[in-house]
Amino acid sequence: MRFKPMLQPIHKILLLGGGLALLGGGTLVAQAQQDCDASYPTVCIPPPPPDLDCGDIPHRRFEVRQPDPHRFDGDFDGIGCEK
Repeated sequence: MRFKPMLQPIHKILLLGGGLALLGGGTLVAQAQQDCDASYPTVCIPPPPPDLDCGDIPHRRFEVRQPDPHRFDGDFDGIGCEK
C-alpha cells in the first residue's frame, strides 16, 4: 500500500511595510506600526508606559526625534542608545 502525502496550508508571518500579516489564511493579523512611537522612526519601540531604558530594547544607534518619551537620546544629537 502506498501512502499519498497530505498537503496542508502553510502559514507564514511576514513583516511588510511595518505591518504584520498572516499569509496562507489571507488574514491581516496586526499593524505593527500602531504600537510604534513616532519618535523612533527607524525601529519599532512602543510608547510609554512603561518607561524603557536602552537595556530594555535590542536596538542601538537609531534615529530619535523629539519628544523622545523614553529619553534614549540623552545628549540630544538625534541618535539613541549610543553607548
